Amino acid sequence: MKHKILIAIFFIALSTTSYAQVNKIQIQAAGLTCSMCSKAIYTALGDIDFVKDVKSDIKTSSFIIHLKNSNKYNFDKLQKAVDDAGFSVAKFTIVYQFNNIKIENDTHYTNNGTTFHFMNVKPQVLNGEVSINIIDKGYVTAKDYKANSKYTKMKCYETGVMESCCSNNGHKASERIFHVTLNK
Repeated sequence: MKHKILIAIFFIALSTTSYAQVNKIQIQAAGLTCSMCSKAIYTALGDIDFVKDVKSDIKTSSFIIHLKNSNKYNFDKLQKAVDDAGFSVAKFTIVYQFNNIKIENDTHYTNNGTTFHFMNVKPQVLNGEVSINIIDKGYVTAKDYKANSKYTKMKCYETGVMESCCSNNGHKASERIFHVTLNK
């Protein structure tokens, strides 16, 4: 009987745990001038091992990416694929399914080994489908990167890796960190 109670408590605790999963990713590329440019990025993204499919929108220079497994991804690999195709990322949006995630400015949240540093957000709890933008160098235009720098004084925004300012909660300095804000 004691074991049944412990198992029940375990499942109740598991069901109230905060979590998030990636539903899709949308990348807007800069510098596209023709359909062949779009095809180069489309092919580069489609060749990545964790990508299930890619849909392109030539009018907005955007690529919607669905993953084979919502828990296996590498944002740097996607960004690098666009760069290696000869273009740059103007906007990188992740559509997450959140469940009870509390955020505020300079909050860190880790999901599946990926740590996010929220910037320019009001204190709130994220639930349901929410779009967030990565605002690190290489994930936005140079102009937007500079504009976003006013929302934090932490050095990690400049480097893209955790610094002493954010190496708490079991994280170490020099681990990759993604700076994000809510999509507006």
